[in-house]
Amino acid sequence: MEKPMKLKLHGFNNLTKTLSFNIYDICYAKTKAERSQYIGYIDEEYNAERLTGILSEVANIIGATILNIAHQDYEPQGASVTMLVSEEPIIAETLSNSDAPGPLPETVVAHLDKSHLTVHTYPEYHPDKGVSTFRVDIDVSTCGRISPLKALNYLIHSFDSDIVTMDYRVRGFTRDVFGEKHFIDHEINSIQNFIADDTKKIYEMIDVNIYQENIFHTKMMLKKFTLENYLFNKNDKNISGNEARQITRLLRHEMAEIFYGRNMRY
Repeated sequence: MEKPMKLKLHGFNNLTKTLSFNIYDICYAKTKAERSQYIGYIDEEYNAERLTGILSEVANIIGATILNIAHQDYEPQGASVTMLVSEEPIIAETLSNSDAPGPLPETVVAHLDKSHLTVHTYPEYHPDKGVSTFRVDIDVSTCGRISPLKALNYLIHSFDSDIVTMDYRVRGFTRDVFGEKHFIDHEINSIQNFIADDTKKIYEMIDVNIYQENIFHTKMMLKKFTLENYLFNKNDKNISGNEARQITRLLRHEMAEIFYGRNMRY
């Protein structure tokens, strides 16, 4: 990957960098009771306390200082977290957007100084086919030198991500000391540049980029999966081979529809 561009700026870096995710976790829960239990499990697994911890780590990875935290769990399900944070001082003169993965997010909102982080969760299930889907929407928007791309891999690995849709956009401009406008302050031709190699090996990926607008879009879908990891309260040894094939086909169909964004004949 090319070295980041070196800019000597006039005043504050006014570029806004926004990284948006849709992350999906798919599960098979055969009965209505199991589907209800799955929703309850997701609600507990990603409650406000845990989401606060995840969001705190995001702030740490991108180099932001947390100023204030407010969080709330809701009935019958859901949670919210709000953080006020500010950009930490950066000593180096060069702008850095490392492609190294961060350490290994329902509603979460975090505000940076002129920036914000938001996370919302949407658990749902099919009325009769047994497929349950947990969707997480995440937005990391920063202003200044800190980059949301640094938290990309950490967020992917914070969930059981079967499908991930990501959008990255750089908006506005900043001036250098000569008054020249700069509409981006780092090299990028794909979000994939910043995804860890071991992650790229297990996902099918598609890019749709608009380079002249500094808009980058990447979709990821898991290539292979082990059925027992998708059965809620079940063991694949307790189902017949024919049922296992039917469930696998159903799960694959669900993933494909989400990945391609359209209904497909089953």
